[in-house]
Parts: sequence; structure tokens; C-alpha cells
Amino acid sequence: MAHELCTVNGRTAMMYVDAAPWHGLGQRLDAPATAREAIVAANLDYEAALADLATTAGIPVNGKKAVVRTDTDDVLGVVGDRYRPIQNAEAFAFLDAIVADGGLRYHTAGALRRGGKIWLLAKLPGQIRVRFSDDVSEKYLLLTNSHDGSSCLRVFFTSIRVVCANTLAAANRKGRGEGISIRHEGNLVCKIRRARDVLGIAARYFDDLEGRFDLMARHYPTFAQVSAYYKSLVPDPEDAHPGRAQNTRDELFRLYEQGKGQDIPQIRGTTWAAFNAVTEYTDHYRPTRGKEDFDRAAGRLDSAWFGSGSRLKQRAFELALEMAASNN
Repeated sequence: MAHELCTVNGRTAMMYVDAAPWHGLGQRLDAPATAREAIVAANLDYEAALADLATTAGIPVNGKKAVVRTDTDDVLGVVGDRYRPIQNAEAFAFLDAIVADGGLRYHTAGALRRGGKIWLLAKLPGQIRVRFSDDVSEKYLLLTNSHDGSSCLRVFFTSIRVVCANTLAAANRKGRGEGISIRHEGNLVCKIRRARDVLGIAARYFDDLEGRFDLMARHYPTFAQVSAYYKSLVPDPEDAHPGRAQNTRDELFRLYEQGKGQDIPQIRGTTWAAFNAVTEYTDHYRPTRGKEDFDRAAGRLDSAWFGSGSRLKQRAFELALEMAASNN
């Protein structure tokens, strides 16, 4: 599968600290103190190198290079000859100084697509508590990088709802999902300064996010509003039988009423609950390809953080805010 978690010599390229993540994958590690420990535990201790390209007839391909994983010789992508790979150790070192002084804590790390895409999830201090209830979300930075030329080093902000381990769509301060691009600079002082800038942006982002959560949790939509909300997210297809879309909407309604955390008094029946039905469905139930549970879980992770699942959650968040704001 193109999106599966990378596995080399029987080792899955993923680690986590404390409780297993919602997808149940990876190797448990006791609170790593450094990026190096996280990299080794997640099987990310490899490098990406550039190699010349040639046709099957041996004719050199000018202006292009192959990005090769040095420990397996897998070709991760084809890039322009000006491309310079950012190694995993370099990407993680961006946050390492802040982890050392307690500003962040490494939580999860891993790789997809034969190691062509890597990520690091780091936990920020503090929590978001919705309407002074038991519904708590924790704050994270998601750092990603690719070795196939598809994206640069970026940092996203995301929250994880503790009661059900649902993830909000990884988003940036503009809410468009592009993340904050991190310029690669060799100077450690510049790295630390830029990392602290990102932490400042994150603090403002999460302060604003708490207010948006509360806005949704104070709005009680009608049945018709919830129906229209889910139909906007999962419309009937024009060229196929609408049964599958209706089944998905029925599942969203079930999770709206019976999903994890939906029985909290301050949450039950709110727009916040309607939105969290979408995140629970996307993270835990949305169909994905794969013959084995491992493959399906890996595909769901990839989609929920980086693909169509992430886009669905981001759209759901925007529409939920519109619905709550229109009635206040």
C-alpha cells in the first residue's frame, strides 16, 4: 500500500510514549529525553541521499535526481537537482532544545511510504477544558517532512480529545491546513529562535481554539440543522446510488448520540458533539483499504492526519463553527 507505515526488517517505523495512540500502532518508549532516542525507537535512523538518474539504455537524465534511502536503497522520490534532503535528525533537532527545557515532550514519531514521509508529534503543556466540564483536549505540535519532494519541513497545530483520543484536523493559524513552513537553517541559535516563535504562535492558536470549542459547546442545534450539517459533509453522489452516503450519515448520527464523551452533560446534544462525531468516525471507523488490521489502521492514520480524512475534519470544523456562530 502506498500509505502504509514503513516496516524494515520486521520493525515498524513508529514509536509512542505512555499510552498507545488511537491507531494502536508502534513501539512503546519511556519518555525520550532527546530527538535521537525518539528517532532510534521509531526506526528513523536512516539518511536520504541523492543519486543520478539514467534511462534503461544508460542515458543520463539531466536536471533530476533520485532520493534514495541509504539503508535499504529504496527510491523515495524523484526531485530537481537543486533539492537538498533534510535528514531526520536535522528535522527533529528543530525542537530538541525546547524539549530539553520542558517546553515540549515527544509523544509519537514515525514514517510512511517506505520512509518517504516522516512525522513527530510533540505534546505542549496545558489543556483545553470545554465549558469547565470533564471534556479535555491536549495540545500538540505535529512536525512533518518528506524525502520525496512532495512537501517541505512544516509544523502543524492539533489537539487530541482525551476522552476518545480523537484528533482535530491538523491545522495552522489560518485554518487552511498548510502548516507553518520551517526554513532549513544550519545555525542552532536560529533553529531555537524559530522554534520559540512557533511556540508563541501555537499559544495564540490554542487560546483561540478554546474559545471556538466553547462556542460550539454552547450551541444546541435542531435535528434539521444536524441533518443538513452531515449532508453537507457527506452529500449524495450524483452518479451513484446514495445508499453508501446515507449509511455514513447514519453512522455519524449514531456517534453524535452514542459516541465516546457524548454523554458528558455539558456536551450532549451540542454542535461540539456533532463535530466530534465526525472526528471519531474519521479516526476510528472510516473505511480504508487493506487486508490486515495493521494496514487498515496505518491507512486510517495517514488519511486522518495528512489526507482526505484530515480535509473532512477541517471542513467539519469550519461548518460547525458557522452553524454555532449563526445562532449566537
